[in-house]
Amino acid sequence: MRKPDEVKDEEYTAFYKSVSNDWEEHLAVKHFKVEGQLEFSGLLFVPKRAPMEMFDQKKKKNNIKLYVRRVFIMDNCEELCPDWLSFIKGVVDSEDLPLNISRENLQQSKILKLIQKNLVKKCVELFKEISENEEDYKTFYGAFSKMIKLGIHEDSKNRKKLAEFLRYDSTKSGEDQVSLKTYVERMKENQKVIYYITGESKEAVQNSPFLEALKKRDLEVLYMVDPIDEYAIQQLKDYQGKTLACATKEGLDLGLTEEEKKKAEEEKSAFEDLCKKVKDILGKKVEKVVISDRMVSSPCSLVTGEFGWSANMQRIMQAQALRESTMSSYMVAKKTMEMNPKHAIVKALKDKFSADSSDSAAKDLVWLLYETALLTSGFTLDNPGSFSNRIHRLIKLGLSIDDEDDAEDEEEEEVPVLEEEDDGGMEDVD
Repeated sequence: MRKPDEVKDEEYTAFYKSVSNDWEEHLAVKHFKVEGQLEFSGLLFVPKRAPMEMFDQKKKKNNIKLYVRRVFIMDNCEELCPDWLSFIKGVVDSEDLPLNISRENLQQSKILKLIQKNLVKKCVELFKEISENEEDYKTFYGAFSKMIKLGIHEDSKNRKKLAEFLRYDSTKSGEDQVSLKTYVERMKENQKVIYYITGESKEAVQNSPFLEALKKRDLEVLYMVDPIDEYAIQQLKDYQGKTLACATKEGLDLGLTEEEKKKAEEEKSAFEDLCKKVKDILGKKVEKVVISDRMVSSPCSLVTGEFGWSANMQRIMQAQALRESTMSSYMVAKKTMEMNPKHAIVKALKDKFSADSSDSAAKDLVWLLYETALLTSGFTLDNPGSFSNRIHRLIKLGLSIDDEDDAEDEEEEEVPVLEEEDDGGMEDVD
């Protein structure tokens, strides 16, 4: 293989097109030679766009052709490259592998494992080079962000390095995306964790009730709206010593002062009876009902346990066509209803139940609060019919329609019988 300084850009482009059958130019290239413990040369290309069959299970595991001393050996050696780098195209020429090696021996070859380790290292270096150019990295991340996150999920050795390449929208990023490094650099002095929220889309999470208190305290929150984020974040538990904290789970540390903590305890004792009453009404639908300072303008929300599925993960798992129902039953999110003691609705409910603990209208409102909290917290409704009936009753109330009026409308009106005309014939036309 020729030396990198002897090859022109046009030659790299022509070679890439012949190797990959792509009609576009490559985004980046890495040409290298490894010497020492083993000797091999490599030429790796990153395409400009993701191939159509990138997540097809029946496709080739990788697109790197293996040569031994310039003799072609095979083009689908699975041990040469991990799954998360299957989009990389190129060639590897080894000086150490024997020419007459069988596929079975190749799978157990220590030399091949060392080659793979070096290829992953070179790919990470290549991604770092791409990230130095903002426009190129936008193209790269738009096409292959899922593969980087898959690498974080699968490759424990390179997890910390790959975390540097992650980019997310956030409450402060505007149109651009922010890296974890940038997030940590602009963290507040007393902030101990990296806040993030998972959801179906950016539009769905940016107005979430879970963000209200965090926004009020000017704390930045990352939006993780790709389904694979749920899997990647379970493996990447921290970054530069900062723990990643999900805004939709219980036990969220908002960095309260001692005075705020004392005030929260007073509110907790003041609303204790209301919490018990709401729990009695909702029964097994929620694990517990508590007072929380997580919300500002919303009356309540539903959070999940720290170690169970989030609402978003539950939605993803329920969408799996071949999911195992037994696993879903014990991994399903345990919901805790958190109520905002400063909200007018919660205060009014407290007064209503204090005056009459068996108020049926107030009980109906508790169910309505629970069902709206399900929707705003990312869950799906168990019974959309009962929810729509409650909404219809509210609409009737707003329009001053009584149930008696409905009953009258439903009765069949008597249709008056028209008298038959004597002259049923056609009129004469002059």
